[in-house]
Amino acid sequence: MNTLNIVEYSQALGRQAKVASTLMAKAKTATKNLALRTLAELLRANVDALQSANTSDLERAGSAGLTAPLLDRLKLTPKIIEICAQGCEQIAAMPDIIGEITGLKQQPSGIRVGQMRVPIGVFGMIFESRPNVTIEAASLSIKSGNACILRGGSEAIESNQVLAKLVQQALAQSGLPADAVQLVQTTDRAVVGQLITMAQYIDLIIPRGGKGLIERISRDAKIPVIKHLDGNCHVYVDDPCDIAMAVRVADNAKTNKYSPCNAAESLLVARGVAAEFLPQIGAIYAAKGVEMRCDAEAMALLKGRPHPGPLPKGEGVKRRSSVTAKLQLATEQDWFEEYLAPIISIKVVADVNVAIAHINHYSSHHTDAILTSDHNHAQAFVREVDSASVMVNASTRFADGFEYGLGAEIGISTDKFHARGPVGMEGLTSLKYVVLGEGELRA
Repeated sequence: MNTLNIVEYSQALGRQAKVASTLMAKAKTATKNLALRTLAELLRANVDALQSANTSDLERAGSAGLTAPLLDRLKLTPKIIEICAQGCEQIAAMPDIIGEITGLKQQPSGIRVGQMRVPIGVFGMIFESRPNVTIEAASLSIKSGNACILRGGSEAIESNQVLAKLVQQALAQSGLPADAVQLVQTTDRAVVGQLITMAQYIDLIIPRGGKGLIERISRDAKIPVIKHLDGNCHVYVDDPCDIAMAVRVADNAKTNKYSPCNAAESLLVARGVAAEFLPQIGAIYAAKGVEMRCDAEAMALLKGRPHPGPLPKGEGVKRRSSVTAKLQLATEQDWFEEYLAPIISIKVVADVNVAIAHINHYSSHHTDAILTSDHNHAQAFVREVDSASVMVNASTRFADGFEYGLGAEIGISTDKFHARGPVGMEGLTSLKYVVLGEGELRA
């Protein structure tokens, strides 16, 4: 497309979305739920077509040199498709909050004042790699009575095109406007520059992808933005804690999957339990190929002892060498880093207060967890850690809209205004005041 066509195309998307948004705002709950259940059925019926398109995307992206974490995010497996379908059904089963009036109170003048939950209107979403985001965004948009314009990454264009067709088919079959969910059909990046400035059509922009993308959108957008820049998530192992539980959770938080933004990137360990805990988790990380970037104290403990417990003769030296091969001293930058890879930074800290201070300084304020058996320490951590999700004795990998019971998520916001944490249906709505009277006049 040439520049003029890009402008015309973007404007057409905006106009169509704006018209569709007025129809979506007044759609009945039963109709929206029917569209979501129909979409779930269509996803399950088209697994082969979706995988065929996704295979083409993966082959093209691999040839173009896409990194392993991004290739992992690009995969659309039968399991992921089923999770998307379940997410649609979960959202359909949730109460419809649109039109709900809360806080209605009678004033001395006689009027009653409350707030009504209403759709945002039209949101634009710009995302990379993960094609399942197309379904998450579409399903939440439908239930919240919005219209949306989706611009996925060029690496997932074929997968997204098939998914978007299924969404529009479900909308049309249910009596809703197909233009309520539109996918940008060109990979020309100039469309993004147009979308983020079309305030006359679009009410909110949600970027979901790499730091470069989000920084660009935040800098250039003329429309409000919901975003997060990094997922530098911490796990803090407290003194006291259940060591066996801490090992399991710290393992899961890091190695369950390396590419998501809720994977642990930094491990803090209280000095009182470090000698017992670190050799155990170090052996597990080493066996799984995780590189450990440590402060001097953690390095000494990981080098000084093999995995505890009985080992075959001669195995202790071998196991110690395996762990040592995966160690290196951390730099200052490592404490800030989101690796999205089998790498983790490790630091020994004095206590929970030092851990909290470290997290608040280095964290990206996404998700941070404490593993502890001390209730007071847990409460202090929950109150004082300034992050969108704060967890006690649970893996950071739970920071997800589906796991939180939101059905799906439009993204995870580390902003403090409007929406924070996994952004579900409520995050795509606003409130307006409703005043009920019986002819009252202001004196």
